[in-house]
Amino acid sequence: MNQHRPETRVVHPNVSPPTGSRPLGLPIYQGHLFAFDDADAMAAAFDGPTAAPFYSRMGNPTVRAFEEAVADLEGGTGALAQASGMGAINAVLMSLLSSGSHVIAQSCLYGGTYALLKELTERWGVEVTYVSGEDPAEVRAALRPETRVLYLETIANPTTQVTDLPALIAEVRGTDVKTVVDNTFATPLLCRPLDHGADVSVHSATKYFGGHADLLGGVAVFNDETLRRKVWDHAIELGSVADPFAAWLAVRGMATLALRLRRQCATALELAERLAVHPKVSRVSYPGLPDHPQYEIARRLLDGYGGGVLSFELNGGREAGRAFVEAVRLAALAASLGDVKTLVMHPASTSHRQLDAAALAAAQIGEGTVRLTVGIEHPEDIWDDLEQALAKV
Repeated sequence: MNQHRPETRVVHPNVSPPTGSRPLGLPIYQGHLFAFDDADAMAAAFDGPTAAPFYSRMGNPTVRAFEEAVADLEGGTGALAQASGMGAINAVLMSLLSSGSHVIAQSCLYGGTYALLKELTERWGVEVTYVSGEDPAEVRAALRPETRVLYLETIANPTTQVTDLPALIAEVRGTDVKTVVDNTFATPLLCRPLDHGADVSVHSATKYFGGHADLLGGVAVFNDETLRRKVWDHAIELGSVADPFAAWLAVRGMATLALRLRRQCATALELAERLAVHPKVSRVSYPGLPDHPQYEIARRLLDGYGGGVLSFELNGGREAGRAFVEAVRLAALAASLGDVKTLVMHPASTSHRQLDAAALAAAQIGEGTVRLTVGIEHPEDIWDDLEQALAKV
């Protein structure tokens, strides 16, 4: 390029990769365009999620590094990263469903997923049958010829109900039904849904993968490459693909995932035990407590851990819940989870505000339920904060 004039050379800097060494950190391929020397090679790049990158909406090296890392952890054949957890859920469900399709979903779901299923019902005529997620017979009874998806959560938000994935998934094995599991709360370090027969495992990478409240992202992992290609075909037109910088942040965050999650699980158990005997708390839901309805399932499914999220019901209902989340000082009143900082929220007035009283009851969410997502601070400092907030309820 040196034969060109300065105005041209500044447009075409040297972008050759380093030689003689390799970067230990993941490079960020922030550019969205990739050039070819061969017309046939460029044509082949349009052929799917594993083809050479040519335009970052269809594939990007940094994003693919994140996809490969999560697929490896989950034991999948491949993954697709999206701009958010809801982007991943939308891409999967909208590629698997059409007008007249039927979905079986557990009644206790993340509020965004519930809202999406409601919209698909109203706009597309998709029918949804909600089951408790506790009895495989309910899934068997709900099956129809037009059933296309069984949708579950490993650990339900915010009730911490643990789904017996092997038992429920067995009810649709051998059918055309695809099982989609939201594994955000567990992460692949506690549970790998594909190992239990799921077809797709979805995550909000914003949460535990990132871990530092500095990225927005989602990812879906597949047990079959044909299924991944089907979702990819829809996702690239949906345009909800992950940003390279967000993918880079997620890969960076994953490096400390095991350290963070083990600390969060241990602290969550300690806090749950203390809250369970507090006079202003009527009920604590944490899979690590022996009185949790799915305690034995959690021990078997979650590698002996209970996760980093718990919920508890305050005496005094909605006003008590709101008073508590406004009284914390170390913890933050915020909607996410999996962060290094401890967070609290009141689901009935925030994440599940679209549910009426009957739907809240069906989802096992009380008016005074508080969701606590545990950070990595010292356990005693977190408890001191919870205790002073409880004193103000």
